[in-house]
Amino acid sequence: MIKNPFRDLTKFELTLWICSIFLVTLSFLISVEKNPLTLIASLIGVTALIFTAKGYLLGQILIVVFSVFYGIISLRQQYYGEMITYLGMSSPIAILAAVSWFKNPYKNSREVTVSKPSKKQLALMFSLSAIVTIIFYFILRALGNASLIVSTFSVTTSFIAAYLTFLRSPYYALGYALNDIVLIILWSIAAISAPENLPMLICFAVFLVNDLYGFINWCRMEKRQRE
Repeated sequence: MIKNPFRDLTKFELTLWICSIFLVTLSFLISVEKNPLTLIASLIGVTALIFTAKGYLLGQILIVVFSVFYGIISLRQQYYGEMITYLGMSSPIAILAAVSWFKNPYKNSREVTVSKPSKKQLALMFSLSAIVTIIFYFILRALGNASLIVSTFSVTTSFIAAYLTFLRSPYYALGYALNDIVLIILWSIAAISAPENLPMLICFAVFLVNDLYGFINWCRMEKRQRE
């Protein structure tokens, strides 16, 4: 019998998830021009984050699904960097992370085993992120990407966050929190000219709160697992 994962949520986590669902839905309903894809992506995204914060494999699977929807939305807004990042980088790394999490459960539970990145892994991460940033800058400039500098920085933060997720490090959440701030700026710019993008702005504001909680909870997980 498959156990309902929502039953594992604490009262705080359940409240956070419900409030997140409410806010993204409300922002969609009050928008003059409604894009159903933004609502679908947002609902999938906030659900993915609450389970990722618990270290559950389900979170990574939902992130892959979210990446597909977000890539389509970004393409329509001419945010080619976001589209390429999520479909060509974040989604594949999320699949690899899902495999890594599946292979490293904590004592046969749903919770993943928290890991501390080695110095070599961190050095590789920063080296690759620098290379990815430079390559994407020129690609996005050639494509005429909107908000070039912000989009390029979003690629960098997305790569670092995804890499740390694969390594099962609590700092993945801070990487995504930084990426959330970048995306809040990016979609604020988009919402000014196209109000239907307001739900995506609200979505990443909600993501920021969830990712900060994710970092706190993963630190608790790490301490508990070490003990």
